[in-house]
Amino acid sequence: MKSILLPPSLTTLLPKQMHPLCEGAYYKKHQRLFLTGERPHWMFFVVSGEVTLERTGLQGEPVVLQRTRLGFVSEASLKVSKYHCDALAITDTTVIKVPAKELAVVLDRDPDFASRWIDMLNSEVKRLRLHCERLSMKSVKDRVLHLIDTEGKNGRYQVSSGLKSLSGELGVTHEALYRTLAILVKNKTISRDEALLVLTN
Repeated sequence: MKSILLPPSLTTLLPKQMHPLCEGAYYKKHQRLFLTGERPHWMFFVVSGEVTLERTGLQGEPVVLQRTRLGFVSEASLKVSKYHCDALAITDTTVIKVPAKELAVVLDRDPDFASRWIDMLNSEVKRLRLHCERLSMKSVKDRVLHLIDTEGKNGRYQVSSGLKSLSGELGVTHEALYRTLAILVKNKTISRDEALLVLTN
């Protein structure tokens, strides 16, 4: 699909001359936006749904590098010759496709846009640091509580893509995550309602 209305955050970020060059696209659950080794022609901005960046681990399991519900999912691929991971739609997802070549040119020529782009990247770096901090924790319990505290709102974390996907983001098996959640609920550390995890104290 084309001619999609840009979200306010993207309208503010991009220079006006880039707006008509953007296209809307829809990806069904489990559909790939791009594959490892492909040449980056587009930058993908997630408007709704959820996208993960994944690589294959040593045992053949998917390793989640990044999870995005709103914002760019491929900003690190702006000036590289090929993607270094896969992008997977975890749920039905709508994105804005921004042409990479034109974006790179404007970025080099427009200092104000470059400043806004750097601010956006800084915010993403902070989020990824929290992700790395979480993965450094030894217990599954600590990782779950850290996730709710840092990425939830008011102690409430929405699991929009299912627990199996969440286990990949936490770097644990889904069996270990299920056991840990059951213990946390039993101990009244959290409550769980369908896809919502809530801190109770």
